[in-house]
Amino acid sequence: MFKSIKRVLALFGLILPLGLGAAQAAEPTRFSVEVRGRGPDVILIPGLASSRDVWRATAKQLEGRYRVHLIQVAGFAGTAPGGNAEGPVVEPLADEIVAYIAANKLKSPTVIGHSMGGFTGLLIASRQPGLLGRLMVVDALPFFSVLIDPESTGQTIAPRAAGFRDMVIGQSPEVFAAGQTRAMAGLIKTPEARAEPIAWSLATDRGVMARATYDVMTSDLRADLAGIRTPVTVLYARDPEMGWNYDLVGPIYERNYATLPGVALKPVDGAFHFVMLDQPQAFAAEVEAFLR
Repeated sequence: MFKSIKRVLALFGLILPLGLGAAQAAEPTRFSVEVRGRGPDVILIPGLASSRDVWRATAKQLEGRYRVHLIQVAGFAGTAPGGNAEGPVVEPLADEIVAYIAANKLKSPTVIGHSMGGFTGLLIASRQPGLLGRLMVVDALPFFSVLIDPESTGQTIAPRAAGFRDMVIGQSPEVFAAGQTRAMAGLIKTPEARAEPIAWSLATDRGVMARATYDVMTSDLRADLAGIRTPVTVLYARDPEMGWNYDLVGPIYERNYATLPGVALKPVDGAFHFVMLDQPQAFAAEVEAFLR
């Protein structure tokens, strides 16, 4: 597993208490939304440097029965940085999603988030009890940096996170592109599925990507899990190509989500980090089971 973790870090180039009560602008500046279909509300949040198109198949699966809100984080996948042009990214993104839910009077929406998007969902659920109807976290932990150092804290990892952030920003286009291409092989098992995510990452604003990575690396929600009342399902990737680390994946998730009441932890075999691309049928089935 740690071999694949290094690849994740290579891609990501990889909080403070969330002020969800702060005043919010009427229109989001940290993301845009594409809404499809009619019915109960489902919000789909992509991961770091990804396009909302990562949810293309999921949106098609759901839009006949649900109103699907496809989030696009500003600065990712060729979009303008907008409100993410400077400063923290993840906490303000969560703030604005909460404001969007309130402004549009969405009642108990479901959130499905991949990677950083899943972490953002956890952040909202931990700070806004009762706001979300249910949450699916796809291949994300409440504190990413335990994959780097199991004994780390947000404070102890901060210097490494800052160094990583600055390295990503300072890389030449050629070095950055080569690194993203190599890293994606460890994040997506299916070779033919890699081209589009590579293009998304190369089109992403480097500063937004680097600062979002810093946010995720230094944010630890483990102490907040016990207060979450939203039903949470966590899908995690598991594959024999992880080698001896294959056996460690489940225990890592079990240990780090141990205090989350009623959490459902479900492995998806034959997948790397982009579960929905490597195992689309299995992922679609898990989504259906989750929404029932």
